[in-house]
Amino acid sequence: MGLLTPLAVRIGALPWMPRLLPQVVWTDRRLHALTRGRYGVLDLAGLPNLVLTVVGRRSGLPRSTPLLCVPHRGHWLVAGSYFGGPEMPAWVHNLRAAGEATVRVRGTSYDVTAREVTGDERAEVWQVMLRTWPNFATYEKRTTRVIPVFELARRT
Repeated sequence: MGLLTPLAVRIGALPWMPRLLPQVVWTDRRLHALTRGRYGVLDLAGLPNLVLTVVGRRSGLPRSTPLLCVPHRGHWLVAGSYFGGPEMPAWVHNLRAAGEATVRVRGTSYDVTAREVTGDERAEVWQVMLRTWPNFATYEKRTTRVIPVFELARRT
C-alpha cells in the first residue's frame, strides 16, 4: 500500500464513480503506454495490479485490461466488480471461455491459468480481497449480480 491508497479508497467508494470508469480506463491505458507498461493509475494509488490479456471469445483477438489484483498464496486474485455496475465486465466472459491468459506484473509477463473461485472458498478469498480493497463491499451492495472472483496461477 502507498501514501495515496487511503485517498484512492475514498474516491473508489464515491457513488458517481462508476460513470467515470471509461475515463479512468482511458487514462490508465495512456499512462501504461507512456511508461511502456511500468505504471498505471493503480500504481499511482499504491495498489497491487496487473494487466490481464485474454483472447476475445468472439473476435479471437487479444484484449488487455488493467485490474486491481490481490496476491494470495503465490497466485493473483482478481474480481469482476466493474465498480458494482449491473453488467459483467467483458474480460470475465472472455476469461471464462479461454481459461487461460497472460498477465503483466511490474513489467514482466506470465502465462496463467484461470480458475473461478466459488462457494465457501470464494467467501474466504473475498475477505482477503476486502483487506486490500474495502470498496469491493461497496460494489457488492451496488449490484444484484454475484461479483466473480478468479484465481490466476502462473503456468510453469
